[in-house]
Amino acid sequence: MTDQREQEMQNRIDGLLLEKENLNHEVGYLKEQLAQLKKMAFGCRTEKTTEVLGDPAELNLFNEAEIEVRVNAPEPVIDVPAHQRHKKQKGHLEQLLRELPHEERLITLPEDVRICKRCGTPLTPMGKEKIRTEVQFIPSQVKVIDFYRASFQCLECRKQEHFSIEKPVMPQPVLAKSIASPSSVAHVITQKYQFSMPLYRQEQEWKAIGLALPRATLANWVIRAAEDWLMPLVDRMHSLLLEKPIIHADETPVQVLHEKGRKNKTKSYMWVYTNGEFQTDGQQIRIYEYHPGRSGSFAGEFLKDYKGILQTDGYAGYEQISSKEHALCWVHARRYFVDSIPAGLTKEDAATSVSGQAIQRINEFFALDKGLADKTPEARQAERLRLIKNKLEAFFAWLETIRPGTLPKSALGKAVNYTLNHKEGLRVFLKDGNVALSNNICERAIRNFTIGRKNWLFSASPKGAAASAAIYSIVETCKANGLAPFSYLTYLFERIPNMDFKIHPEKLDAVLPWTDEIQKNCK
Repeated sequence: MTDQREQEMQNRIDGLLLEKENLNHEVGYLKEQLAQLKKMAFGCRTEKTTEVLGDPAELNLFNEAEIEVRVNAPEPVIDVPAHQRHKKQKGHLEQLLRELPHEERLITLPEDVRICKRCGTPLTPMGKEKIRTEVQFIPSQVKVIDFYRASFQCLECRKQEHFSIEKPVMPQPVLAKSIASPSSVAHVITQKYQFSMPLYRQEQEWKAIGLALPRATLANWVIRAAEDWLMPLVDRMHSLLLEKPIIHADETPVQVLHEKGRKNKTKSYMWVYTNGEFQTDGQQIRIYEYHPGRSGSFAGEFLKDYKGILQTDGYAGYEQISSKEHALCWVHARRYFVDSIPAGLTKEDAATSVSGQAIQRINEFFALDKGLADKTPEARQAERLRLIKNKLEAFFAWLETIRPGTLPKSALGKAVNYTLNHKEGLRVFLKDGNVALSNNICERAIRNFTIGRKNWLFSASPKGAAASAAIYSIVETCKANGLAPFSYLTYLFERIPNMDFKIHPEKLDAVLPWTDEIQKNCK
């Protein structure tokens, strides 16, 4: 009886100890979550290693003397250089103002005082000297252009009672039955989508310069121009993008009102697709696409029949897309380790932690790859195999040794598991020199959209969201190809309405951002 009671007590003790251990793990996990939430709310958002781990040259400032001491180190000869003033950079101002129109303003003596004060003889001009340069700001202005059409008749035919009249073909307007001009629509679009100025503020701007245009009219200009002229061009860019060897993809939430069958607070998504980072054909493409959800089927439809390599972050929705390979992003993997650095650590302790060591190893991959940017894809792949492959496999092996000692739900456990579970996708850059180590080219494209989103918060309708996607596609593609969006959009709205592209869509190739004429006229 006594032995049985002792066994029951021991079992109870063992159960309590196990429960305590589990509770300790849960408390630790909750503390880690709390620290992570505080870090997200109040901490530094940067992922730069010098900010997260500190500069390697500054990690040991406190005990630097103890670490670096050498008993037999020679005493240096102290040579204090003379103080030197920084010389002003010559030609900087001329370079800055070179492309701007210049006007010369000569300050001279009035005719009635051009008399010598000594002898009274009239003064003779002897030259001029430059005193200063100023930049003058000219506020926006609008003017009205009234279009008339000339008519011509043949007087000889008229004498014979035959009327022969000829009239020139009128250029088509950017918007039928509207006072909008190509430049005015281009201005509204660039203000909203390049400089993130919402329409209610543009309404005030138009009123201040003399034309009271309600924001509803401005919105109508934007949506009609996008639907009539920009969406067909985006469709053409889409077909060209599917021919590229690498496509990057990413997505970000956007709130859209008045979606049928959905609440206004329901998340919609803007999907972004770009060409590869190492593309050398001069065709930079950025395409935005609005969808009412985050299902991978949306990306699957966009990338239907794509035969190249798709590069994304680790979102599972992309796994259902059929492609030659699915490359993953090392910046995304590194972000998990950045987030797993325990709160409150000094930069020195963070650098020596498991998370810090992982970050430094990943940074080494990027440092080695940075020097290969100018090589051909074949040479880049060969150098990656020589320089990075062994280090990469050693990194994975090191993580395998760490994995058993980490809690799966902890931030470090998630970082280790994510990296090891996605080894194949993270290795793809070794198989093809066209693949980048990161999805940064797409994240940069999506960042421009998120900055604008802060100013307008939501789209008023799915129709408006689709128009915004088309406009962002054109504006960001334009910028990626080194063009000025206002000049390019004005050019488009002057020419596309007069092109028979519905019957001959190949005619749109003449106005794509990388063509020679566009590059010449829209810088």
